[in-house]
Amino acid sequence: MLNLERLRTLDAVARHGSVSGAADGLHVTTSAVSQQLSKLEREIGQQLLAKNGRGVRLTDAGLLLAEHAARILSQVELAQADIEAQRGQVVGEVRIAAFPTAARGLLPGALGALRSAHPELRVRTTELEPEQGIREVLRGDADLAIVLDWSNKRAPVPGGLERAHLLDDAADVAMPADHPLAAREEVDLVDFGDEEWVSWPEGEFCHDWLMFTLRSQGIEPRIAHLAAEHHTQLALVAAGFGVCVTPRLGRGPTPDGIAFTPVRQRMRRHIYATWRTDADRRPSIRAAVEALQGVGEAVGI
Repeated sequence: MLNLERLRTLDAVARHGSVSGAADGLHVTTSAVSQQLSKLEREIGQQLLAKNGRGVRLTDAGLLLAEHAARILSQVELAQADIEAQRGQVVGEVRIAAFPTAARGLLPGALGALRSAHPELRVRTTELEPEQGIREVLRGDADLAIVLDWSNKRAPVPGGLERAHLLDDAADVAMPADHPLAAREEVDLVDFGDEEWVSWPEGEFCHDWLMFTLRSQGIEPRIAHLAAEHHTQLALVAAGFGVCVTPRLGRGPTPDGIAFTPVRQRMRRHIYATWRTDADRRPSIRAAVEALQGVGEAVGI
């Protein structure tokens, strides 16, 4: 009889592409992963891993068994979801990944609501960019991810995932308080055609969105500084090193010397929760989504 935990370990190696990645995903040591795989090899009488340079790769037998393991684990998750749904109780553990501003603006309120309504539910959270959060959900390392796209640049949802809208988040242009446009009630992006910009790091969805949005207005972006955190971006703006786009969710206290002005083109982020389809019947998932939607509605940005 194949051991389920050893199949889970093999599945993690296949998904992460390495023993160390599997160990991180499973929150165990690399030694524990190697021991589980060695036992699995003895059980089936075939080699599952082979050396590949400094790393390892799955053998043909390993790939074949990993495909079965993924299907078996999906069925196990479905069974767990059905049992939870039949019992109707919100218990156990739910793991939530959220991008930084959602982690600040949504999670505290949602966690408080879940604790009050479902004290036996354990919630673990981690801060991840949207692309990473989706990968964690697809791999089974997170149960739910809070992710985003923009009104003029939508992000596709991979197959096998469900999603629920949480809120729309407006964004403004942040500029130094003494900027010539700071006193306006609204601005156009073309007004900033000669400005230097502070942007998210290259390769992130929001950076690509900013490039796309500015170029659609006939502006070739002059990116002077890259910073992942909005508060770092705002510190650079306050010091006079450019302008940036700043969403309102999770904005919190901001440095002195900054003006936030709405854009006539109405820049908005769509924020939603996403989870695996085979976990859709889990009461814990439904409870977490409802708590997040409640907070999103209350925020009302």
